[in-house]
Amino acid sequence: MKVIRVAAVSLNQTAGDWSGNAARIKEALDELNRREVSVACLPELCISGYGCEDSFSHPVTSHLAQKALKEILPHTKGLVVNLGLPIFLHRALYNCTVVCADGEILGVIPKKSLAGDGIHYEPRWFKAWPEGITDQVRLFGAVYPIGDLIFDIQGVRVGYEICEEAWTTERPARKHAASEVDIECNPSASHFAFGKKKIRDLFVLEGSRAFSCAYVYANLLGCESGRQIYDGGNLIALDGEMIARGERFTYGDHLITTADIDIDYSRTLVAKKHWADPKPGQDIEGVTCVESSFAVREIKKEGTLQYQSVGEEGWEYSDSPNFEEFVRAVSLALFDYMRKSRLRGFVVSLSGGCDSSSVSLLAGLAVGRAFRALGVEGMRERLGYLNDSEVPASEEELRTKFLTTVWQQTKNNSLETKEAAQAVAKSVGSLHHEVEIDEWVASYQQEIERCLGGEGLTYEKDGLVLQNLQARLRNPLPWALANAEGKLLLTTSNRSESALGYCTMDGDTAGGLNPIGGVDKAFLRRWLVWMEKVGPSGDAPVEGLHKVNTLTPSAELLPLEAHQSDEGELGPYEVCAFIEEHFMRRAQSPVEIYPELLATFGKEYSSAELMQWLRKFFILFARNQWKRERLAPCFHVDHMNLDPRTWCRWPILNGGFAEELEELEVKYGVTYH
Repeated sequence: MKVIRVAAVSLNQTAGDWSGNAARIKEALDELNRREVSVACLPELCISGYGCEDSFSHPVTSHLAQKALKEILPHTKGLVVNLGLPIFLHRALYNCTVVCADGEILGVIPKKSLAGDGIHYEPRWFKAWPEGITDQVRLFGAVYPIGDLIFDIQGVRVGYEICEEAWTTERPARKHAASEVDIECNPSASHFAFGKKKIRDLFVLEGSRAFSCAYVYANLLGCESGRQIYDGGNLIALDGEMIARGERFTYGDHLITTADIDIDYSRTLVAKKHWADPKPGQDIEGVTCVESSFAVREIKKEGTLQYQSVGEEGWEYSDSPNFEEFVRAVSLALFDYMRKSRLRGFVVSLSGGCDSSSVSLLAGLAVGRAFRALGVEGMRERLGYLNDSEVPASEEELRTKFLTTVWQQTKNNSLETKEAAQAVAKSVGSLHHEVEIDEWVASYQQEIERCLGGEGLTYEKDGLVLQNLQARLRNPLPWALANAEGKLLLTTSNRSESALGYCTMDGDTAGGLNPIGGVDKAFLRRWLVWMEKVGPSGDAPVEGLHKVNTLTPSAELLPLEAHQSDEGELGPYEVCAFIEEHFMRRAQSPVEIYPELLATFGKEYSSAELMQWLRKFFILFARNQWKRERLAPCFHVDHMNLDPRTWCRWPILNGGFAEELEELEVKYGVTYH
């Protein structure tokens, strides 16, 4: 047997953190050698970070990346490994992975298929490398091949397809298989989204089966640049079987996943497949083989290697996988965001409603899950910018120190929402403050009336003024607490509110980060019920959410006798989410959405109600793009979002869907004014 150990490495990097990224790579490489790994796959753009955005276009970025590469090279001794970075060549910038063996560069592979959909924007910065071209690039005074390369390491052949390339119909691994590649590596920066893991599993398994190779997939980990979340999830497959799988959403700087591959055995797999098409003695068009005199280390094994398919962690089999993923993704992202910003925790304006309760719960989980994953010493190391005395030795003390919640009451708030806020604060273990702000509201109202000539303001005539005044006066105190304690103020607007502009600028939108901006209100309400009754694996259900889950969602900005409710003003959240999905994801117009609304909700609501809510959605969506432009950054967790900086680039000034809504009215014989 010729047995070699392969590895996939997840790395928690930060965009543009040159010294930190290099240090984490070197630490991982040193561990790979200690674990006798021969061939290792590291993530895409792991030196620079994937999310450098427009700084990619600055020459200094490529310069510093190459400087870091030179520093890292000695640590590749004994290994075959790839290192990702941007490289300028012929007045163009390419997303590259540099393949090294035993401390020396062998060649450079530039990405041929760029990700340009959804939150991806690679074509803005990078050029796609043309098929079938091999050129030369100069690094550190020497010349190396660049193009679609495979590498012959003393008889062991290794190929690479970079992230998006494996998602395309013409995968590089197809040509590599004809070139008799033994190990296909996929360095990726694949952001997390609900259900996306299943697709990754499929292309890794199919790559190993169809191309008769060991397939090694490595991904980034954590919140790398502020919006995307990377879940890690290393994968190693052989002949259609997953033989090694890395844990997702881990809290360390890196995670290494290994498997031992019998190269002789894997080569026999090709002989057993009638459709395999070997081309002895022929060069495969567009693929250049680079030979190396370095001999990969072999692992001494007794007997025959037995390959068994590995399963997933227990929580991956949950009846509610999206809820489980939501907890893990946002908790990890919040913790990373906090420590990479060198902050001392979070502040939440806790109203007792669904949204602020969700944010408070997620912030508490971020601190608690990190503590349980890392322990006291690990937490103190990860929060190295704090003194050890500032990081308590118990999870309960840590939550209280790192999470502050504030209830700010007016006469329009019910006792039920106050009790709900108290129950949530107790459940998450926050330092909780309660303040009455009616005097502040009255004082400002008096000054506004004076400026308007003395005329009194009423809810009947001036409802917008008075409601927004309350929302905005809940802004200064949480901001002041965040500033005083060096914490991050979190905002509490969900995606449904962003779509419809149902939020107050400089009120409930005030803050530096929005953990729930990537999901709709209907999802959050179901998630909170699940958190109360079931809870994620490893955490107990949160019984303190019961009061929140029994309340009717309301902004509580009108007098209590008005019985204000969110759905009364906007329509049912399930309907809003349905319209948003069909509009944003499926690109359907109002006239196309309406019959599907009837088919889905026609038994619950009248056709007139559905028509009214559909019209309201499009009118408010068009009117409120300016608000979405000003919202705090949010995490991308679903298959779409409304963040205009990553997905929904919509004009602020627009036609308001006038023609589209007129077509709707004409077709269905309804007239609105």
